[in-house]
Amino acid sequence: MSGAAGRLHAARGYAARGWHVFVLGRTKRPVANCPRCAAAGPDHDPHACPCLTCHGFYAATIDPDRIAAMLTAHPDGLLAIRTGAVSGLAVVDIDPRHGGRLDRTLMTPTAAVATPGGGWHLYYTHPGRPLPAKLPGRDGIDIKTDGGLVVAPPSTPAGAPRGYRWTVPARPVGEMAPRLLQACRTRPGPAVPASTVTPTPRPARRQGGGAISHPDALLAATLAAVDHAPKGRRRVTLYGAARGLARMVAADALTAPDAVAALTATGERNGQTPRDIRGAIKGGFEAEGMPTPV
Repeated sequence: MSGAAGRLHAARGYAARGWHVFVLGRTKRPVANCPRCAAAGPDHDPHACPCLTCHGFYAATIDPDRIAAMLTAHPDGLLAIRTGAVSGLAVVDIDPRHGGRLDRTLMTPTAAVATPGGGWHLYYTHPGRPLPAKLPGRDGIDIKTDGGLVVAPPSTPAGAPRGYRWTVPARPVGEMAPRLLQACRTRPGPAVPASTVTPTPRPARRQGGGAISHPDALLAATLAAVDHAPKGRRRVTLYGAARGLARMVAADALTAPDAVAALTATGERNGQTPRDIRGAIKGGFEAEGMPTPV
């Protein structure tokens, strides 16, 4: 299976695993915003925008119909996955053209993609804590996490000698080893008050499979993203957090009342009005196809 049909088949498989998918142009650049979005002011919310492919990874979705519509609109586009807590993924990007090397003492075996540049994308489950954009002290090794993306198989960028491809034999997505997490350590941000972290620990499953290993840590990281957001971006980030918590509710990793309480406390702590908080929660849950809890 090749071409748009192959990308659609792959995209549906990724979405079934809870990985949020969208489409890039042929050269790994985002699809251009529509004229309305291009002219929109700072109050325009990319998370809530109904456009199919505007705003890059903000358009990422697990809705198979929207994914199909994206690939119909851009049949030559590259398939991409939004990384971070939203998809439960952190991807180590090793680029040998810039000095990147696989370090087996840090990077335990996991699902891996061979890239057109001769490097690797190592897929790990998101650890539920902020990660740096680059592996400290290592040239050519980036970490694709919250606010990031990776081009996904079977895409082939324009002019590339070959495409992105999963290694054979395939491996499951594993957790980052403690020593890799230690190597990723950065200056910690403000702690999330314990009162906002209220999940009931229990085994949890994502929609379409794949365990949420540490729901408490994932919850803390999702809420911390709101605390760390620039002042003018906190309303948008709270909406994104609501979507993340809605997925945790869907996976039975968190109850809806606990999600509402955590989001409300986080919004209040960051100066959001009750109306904005309710709107973020309502919009986030609706965007994930979940019943509105407020």
